[in-house]
Amino acid sequence: MAPNMALDQRVAERQAAGEFIVHLGFGEARLPVFEPLVQRLAAGAGRNGYGSVAGDLAARSALAGYFTRRRLPTDPGQVIIGPGSKALLFGLQVVLPGDIVLPAPCWNTYPPQARLAGKSVIPVPIPAEYGGVPDPESLDDALRAARRAGRDPRILLLSLPDNPTGTVAEPEAVRRLCEIASRENLWIISDEIYRDMLHSPLTEFLSPAELLPERTVVTTGLSKNLALGGWRIGGVRFPCGNHGSRLRDDLVAVASETWSALAQPMQEVAAYAFAEPPEIREYMAAGARLHGAVAGAVHRLTVAAGATCRPPTGGFYIYPDFEPVRAELALRGVTDSASLQHELLESHGVAVLGGHHQGDDPAALRFRAATSLLYGSTDEERAESLAAPDPLALAHIKGVLAALEERLAGLIHRR
Repeated sequence: MAPNMALDQRVAERQAAGEFIVHLGFGEARLPVFEPLVQRLAAGAGRNGYGSVAGDLAARSALAGYFTRRRLPTDPGQVIIGPGSKALLFGLQVVLPGDIVLPAPCWNTYPPQARLAGKSVIPVPIPAEYGGVPDPESLDDALRAARRAGRDPRILLLSLPDNPTGTVAEPEAVRRLCEIASRENLWIISDEIYRDMLHSPLTEFLSPAELLPERTVVTTGLSKNLALGGWRIGGVRFPCGNHGSRLRDDLVAVASETWSALAQPMQEVAAYAFAEPPEIREYMAAGARLHGAVAGAVHRLTVAAGATCRPPTGGFYIYPDFEPVRAELALRGVTDSASLQHELLESHGVAVLGGHHQGDDPAALRFRAATSLLYGSTDEERAESLAAPDPLALAHIKGVLAALEERLAGLIHRR
């Protein structure tokens, strides 16, 4: 089982037994389902036949419009709708040839998917300022070293914005990576599932598909921006032209032998949601504000506890590094990310996902904290958090942040 899912299951069991856990270990946008989405699902409930493998025309047209509004002009024939971007990402790795270059750290699912697809993983460290992309300064050296070792790097996977660091790569870094990908004939897979969750409208976002359209595939979905993780709705955009068409056909062939098609009721939802009527845009904007406010607060708490940490700019993650307090943690037997994750959960009731699960140096004192589970314990509290002009002023959010502050302080200072 994936480590994040195993951790979430363990936390659920302890919470069911009455234990209060500050749960930062699972990247789910835990918000109430937006009522118009429920209505669309109900409207599609009678559609019980097998649908088109690529997705019906209404859903694909809506998804094409979604990408077009993001500076990526798209035809419905360039996209596929599927059961979550996770399945689509795996399918892409099955059909694209060669080995894969990943930022380190990265989402914990990328490396296992690559290995399942028969690929070698070539990790490249992220820049000091942000995650989601390999450091351009290191990428050329990594490609040369991989080829000397007999590997065949042909795919570069980027996360924009990033899981696990909660940051957005600078446009200049994306430009440099695209230059390298063009020169080295690499395909780029750009995982943009958090694109609608930038914390500030002033944050610059540049998709590699704007710079290298003929070699970039973009994935997205509704699990994060609309909190529909359990509904499993994802989409992928292919380049126009012969190469993109062949790749799309190959992925459709994989889909036809695996998931067959997105469930028909979910295609009804996709057609509505990707069309982005005003109420959907308002819901997404409210979610982005909430994610930014709480992620920012947790960032401040980890820094106050002694960590260094990139300020979050998108999504609902932070990625603190407790290296500055290594000596204090060593007194508790904490010497790496695995022991740090264990100490936080078992001694302090704080669930996080250690960096060793995300391709990071196991000896480092880093972990991913997902802040999206702090919005309340009931749908009523979560709805209140979403609607609040200042969610940090709400009693239920203030309470869990105060508990986190106390427990992080207890990690360093014996009581």
